Amino acid sequence: MGRRSRIRWLQQQHQQRRPEGAEDATEGGGKRNSAGWEDGYPEIVKENKLFEHYYQELKIVPEGEWDQFMKALREPLPATFRITGYKSHAKEVLHCLKNKYFKELEDLEVDGQKVEVPQPLSWYPEELAWHTNLSRKILRKSPQLEKFHQFLVSETESGNVSRQEAVSMIPPLLLGVQPHHKILDMCAAPGSKTTQLIEMLHADMNVPFPEGFVIANDVDNKRCYLLVHQAKRLSSPCIMVVNHDAASIPRLQVDVGGKKEVLFYDRVLCDVPCSGDGTMRKNIDVWKKWNTLNSLQLHGLQLRIATRGAEQLAEGGRMVYSTCSLNPVEDEAVIASLLEKSEGALELADVSSELPGLKWMPGITEWKVMTKDGQWFVSWDDVPHSRHTQIRPTMFPPKDPAKLQALNLARCLRILPHHQNTGGFFVAVLVKKSSMPWNKRQPKLQNKSVEIGETVISSPVDPTEEKAVENKPDTGNTEIMERTESLENDGNKKDGVCGPPPSKKMKLFGFKEDPFVFIPEDDPLFPSIQKFYALDPSFPKMNLLTRTKEGKKRQLYMVSKELRNVLLNNSERMKVINTGIKVWCRNNSGEEFDCAFRLAQEGIYTLYPFINSRIITVPMEDVKILLTQENPFFRKLSSETYNQAKDLEKGSIILKYEPDPTKPDALQYPIVLCGWRGKASIRVFVPKNERFHYLRMMGLEVLSEKKKEGIILTDESVASSEQPEDEADEACGADDVHGALPAGPQGVAGSGLPPEDGRSVEPASS
Repeated sequence: MGRRSRIRWLQQQHQQRRPEGAEDATEGGGKRNSAGWEDGYPEIVKENKLFEHYYQELKIVPEGEWDQFMKALREPLPATFRITGYKSHAKEVLHCLKNKYFKELEDLEVDGQKVEVPQPLSWYPEELAWHTNLSRKILRKSPQLEKFHQFLVSETESGNVSRQEAVSMIPPLLLGVQPHHKILDMCAAPGSKTTQLIEMLHADMNVPFPEGFVIANDVDNKRCYLLVHQAKRLSSPCIMVVNHDAASIPRLQVDVGGKKEVLFYDRVLCDVPCSGDGTMRKNIDVWKKWNTLNSLQLHGLQLRIATRGAEQLAEGGRMVYSTCSLNPVEDEAVIASLLEKSEGALELADVSSELPGLKWMPGITEWKVMTKDGQWFVSWDDVPHSRHTQIRPTMFPPKDPAKLQALNLARCLRILPHHQNTGGFFVAVLVKKSSMPWNKRQPKLQNKSVEIGETVISSPVDPTEEKAVENKPDTGNTEIMERTESLENDGNKKDGVCGPPPSKKMKLFGFKEDPFVFIPEDDPLFPSIQKFYALDPSFPKMNLLTRTKEGKKRQLYMVSKELRNVLLNNSERMKVINTGIKVWCRNNSGEEFDCAFRLAQEGIYTLYPFINSRIITVPMEDVKILLTQENPFFRKLSSETYNQAKDLEKGSIILKYEPDPTKPDALQYPIVLCGWRGKASIRVFVPKNERFHYLRMMGLEVLSEKKKEGIILTDESVASSEQPEDEADEACGADDVHGALPAGPQGVAGSGLPPEDGRSVEPASS
């Protein structure tokens, strides 16, 4: 018997000898089983006298509302979620929610608490964001809510729903993003705000490549991969994830007419690291850990990040600064200091009318600074020399009343938890009127009719800023910006290869990334792809890239031309974690077919407008069969589908469903699926959760899966429960993340599918 087994045995013997009802000797008493050994750790007491004293003294809560404020902080945060707005089927998802799942929640009680039907957030456009009184814990554990919870999880994985805190949705809305905007998200992980920005770029689904893009940055290498996962759900070619310290994020360059010029962003989101006391409702650890030292330590970093964001903002552009903290040292103090040092280059925008329905408090103009031990300081003059390393002059409001009034700090927004049952939050919207004092000329905000043609000369950061960007890696920015280099002079690196930056120029942590290699125009692999899929002449083949310099190219990715420009001109300046959307995957036995690459579902909506061949239009009943059976023979499909498929060569195909306006009860948005035309059958290559989504939208609720047989059973029994006639289906599981891809070395019998085809191999960065 091992040591742990002996200890367990002794504990069991001891329990058996204890008299019934004996009290546990641990602190707090109570029976052992009920006290917490089975229930986990003891409950955290939601009290912090220093917190209450601090915020009562600062008067951030209106008079007479303090008890409501504290009561709200002690209650669990309600669950909120957002429907992905840019996808054409957002209305269908909303219709499904209202008419199916919400109705099932009516008159339902969980643990003695009546479940309120979710309500739309009054200030979020088009009823695309909802909240419910159910906490995340109840949603996860209650059997009555299992179907609703499964819906949220599955739709989140397929990118149609984002589970996001309500106040977190505010900053992207206030940025006012347009599809042509270049956007920098400085502290992006875990990525919920980034996905909102991507949605706004793709406001018009008929445009596969918006002119704008999002560069999402985070200092934490591991969190960057979480960011990649979030962004990938939206399948956009206009997102790039990079890994840098936001306070010293390098200036990038782009090619404009053969010259390199500095990239300035039309929109900057600056959601900085903070003490997080606005998150007490979901992060209850904050109750016992809170003190003012966290805010004092973070203030300098927050100011440096905000300053760097303002430097990279184009004139006329908009920057949103936000925190999930209520502390003015992290909020108004940072904004006031940034506005002062900008000398009129920045100003606070009045956004009071931009989100009607949102309740907020104006920013405050008077505040004091308190140390960890409760000592108050009203101004910098009161701070003893021994405290100067901990408390800085930028933490106090300006002394001059006229200067203070000119800053318009009341235009900042502070969201209090008890006003609309949310978390606490702070937002400030800044507009750039001219270049920062320590910079010279820079281009104005991009307009459709205006080309950016000016160059920039950068001088050192304002000397009054305390160690503003001490460890800035882009020390050569001044020289870079003073000259406009001809692209022909870049002969020291291979065409189209964007490798990881040299270690000498930048300290890199985390995984080593594979290079991004653009496919040259004369690459021999492209003509067969172009011919097989009858690609339109307008197809931007220059935007295709792979993640390997040598050997077979297994995956082909696509980016927008603007991101291609950024990648090619900054490979030594930035660490790119991920970019591009997968559009083609290699078949291992591709030589047997006319084309070695099959289509990937991830990028099909981007690729579809350029494909003129191998498209089969299918009716809804066939879509149901294809999504619920792994490898249906032609005879199971309609004659309409068979007549289109019979003359096609074996290989990758597109299956397209077009809605019928004469049947309003049927699904009313188009569906595009990747498939494979085999010898006598057709199958789809669609991720599991995306399958479930389409089935739900067609009125079928997914109840269970038969893993062995590869069949999804639904409540309308569309799928037959018997073994499919295709004997190879035993080798394919419906719960394979990429939708019943072959698993055996012999491929799929009767389908013409090559061995190992479709085994999704993510790039090294994923």
